[in-house]
Amino acid sequence: MHPTGKPNDALEREAGAAGGATIFGVDEVGRGPLAGPVVAGAAWVDLARLPDTAAALVADSKALSAERRAAALAAAGPFCAIALGRAEVTEIDALNILRAALLAMTRAVDVLVETLGRRPDLVLVDGNRLPDWRRRARAVVKGDSRSLSIALAAIAAKQARDAEMAALAHVHPGYGWERNAGYGTAEHKAALARLGPTPHHRRSFAPVRAAIEAAGAGSPPNP
Repeated sequence: MHPTGKPNDALEREAGAAGGATIFGVDEVGRGPLAGPVVAGAAWVDLARLPDTAAALVADSKALSAERRAAALAAAGPFCAIALGRAEVTEIDALNILRAALLAMTRAVDVLVETLGRRPDLVLVDGNRLPDWRRRARAVVKGDSRSLSIALAAIAAKQARDAEMAALAHVHPGYGWERNAGYGTAEHKAALARLGPTPHHRRSFAPVRAAIEAAGAGSPPNP
């Protein structure tokens, strides 16, 4: 019996994973921030080999600390395959964030197909929208709290994106990216008004656009 609200393998098994079907889970992180890329993870889990102790460490990435996410990935790593995909700030601004997130998901799944050397029989996609692809897929609302493979994909994507934003914080200090990962916290918005946007800010997002307009259309971005 699976605990309520805890990611488990029920959706994967329902889709035939126990009988040998290849089931991927995919999720994205970074849809809401004012800066940085959107990063997606895609995961395949060997359910026959994954120990219960490893599965027990997997939870909704938003509810886990960085240390607990790292522990979950380390425990599950030998029994799964995970790939990442991303969409850059320029793509977010050109396409809109939803389309960019779906593009990042598509790229993550494509990389996982290359890694495993086989196509998925079904892709479980977090949310209520599917990428524009020909793959057999199912949208799973709140999938990162329901599906083991989606949750692992989200954990990997969040770890990678948070680490990238922390590294960028050294290049562009003052915005607090090592703490807020680019999200629009009070600290970040105050720095945006004070320092102006960097090349990593999403100019299609209202707070960034407002900061540019307030500084004057001819002001150069923060290098």
